[in-house]
This record gives sequence, structure tokens and C-alpha cells, in this order.
Amino acid sequence: RVAVVSTQSSGSSGINAEYGDSVQLGDVLRALGLNPTEAEVKKARADCEASGQKRIPFETFLPIYLSVQRNAPNYSAKDYIEGLRVFDKEGNGTISSAELRHVLTTLGEPMEDKEVDDLISGYEDSQGCVNYEDLIRMLTSKE
Repeated sequence: RVAVVSTQSSGSSGINAEYGDSVQLGDVLRALGLNPTEAEVKKARADCEASGQKRIPFETFLPIYLSVQRNAPNYSAKDYIEGLRVFDKEGNGTISSAELRHVLTTLGEPMEDKEVDDLISGYEDSQGCVNYEDLIRMLTSKE
């Protein structure tokens, strides 16, 4: 999906806030480098729906953006690596892709199987293990 901020001919700009498979608020926030939780997106969306808005004007969007940005945890690659090390039974920097999939689809804010497939694609070795340190470094790189 592509998130679009548009300017109407009347000169007002905003974000399309239709709630089907069209552009969504969460997509816009993610496109801007944030990682909002589904709860944050649902709350912001509910606030917009309650006011009857089909478009989110910039003046409404900015506080949403700043709130998500302010609430974002500031974890380092080292923090994520330490968290995954708990699952490294051999102590060799890898965990089984099945176990990683289980963790990512059941704990915290669960991911979909397709999202996990996309995430670990290219990081799974012939033994069905993922080098989690390489994976985390790729995910946290600023490229």
C-alpha cells in the first residue's frame, strides 16, 4: 500500500482517513519512519472517526505523529540481541526459525506469518536457523 498526503483544489491538505483497504493512518506513520502499535493507530483512527473526518488535516495529524514519536521505545540493536539470546540454546548466535516464528506470531504485538516469512527471508540457513544478530543489525541499520 502507498500512503498519500494530498492537497485538495480548495488548498486544504490532509491524509486520506478512509478505513477499508485504502490508505490508512498507520501506513502513513510507518512511511514516516515510526513504528506505531496497532493500539495507537486504532485510538487515533477512532478519534478521527468520532469527529466524522474522512480526511485528517495536517493540524490533526501532527499531534498524532508527535504522540507516537514520543511514546516510541528507544531500544538499541544490543537490547534486541540480548532479548533473542534467551532462545539461543546452542549459544552460537542462531535460533531456529520455527521458534523465532512462534515468538513473533504469539508474543507482544503478533505478526502475521507472511510478515515473518518476509522478515527472515535470506537469513535462514540450511539447518532452519536464523542468525539473529545479523537479522537485528539489518533491521536496526539506518540505511
